[in-house]
Amino acid sequence: MAEDRAYYVYALKDPRTSPAAPFYVGKGTGTRAHDHLVRVDATPKGERIQEIQAGGHDVLVSRLVEDLSELQALRLEAELIAAFGTVASGGLLTNTVLPSGLGARQRPALTVPSGVKEKAQLGLGLLKGAVLEFAQANPQGVTNSETASLLGLRSDYGGGSKDYLSYSLLGLLMRDGKLDRKLNSKRHVARVR
Repeated sequence: MAEDRAYYVYALKDPRTSPAAPFYVGKGTGTRAHDHLVRVDATPKGERIQEIQAGGHDVLVSRLVEDLSELQALRLEAELIAAFGTVASGGLLTNTVLPSGLGARQRPALTVPSGVKEKAQLGLGLLKGAVLEFAQANPQGVTNSETASLLGLRSDYGGGSKDYLSYSLLGLLMRDGKLDRKLNSKRHVARVR
């Protein structure tokens, strides 16, 4: 079976600077790069888009690399986000997931091998993609317990709760504007694009 090479990596750029500075890097297929402009969310990325548009400007959308597999796109996306840095870590990008674990909490006594942070973010991207696809396939919504059980995300580590990973993934997808929690329910539904 041929490898799907429909993915690309893109940047959203602010035309108010010269040269136009990137403020978001992502990966996608089809119209994904432009979807941010059609459906502006309440994230820092969305706020920047609104700010640019309110000033009478158009956000520049640049496809940086095309004809990639999903894994290649995830790796390149993580490398670019790590290189530019996020606003939260003193960098340029409004991306909310820190691809290289760049956070304020650092423990100097710990050794972090080169590339380990990026691998963790690649894995996170794949997990989020799987959970989103699971939710999209079930329009009635999915619970955390169903997500943990049916996707094999339940831990067998000793202790009471074994579904923390799936809770985290559902929460990240809600923050990314890809899932909503049904009112008065434990079910999470995928947003329609």
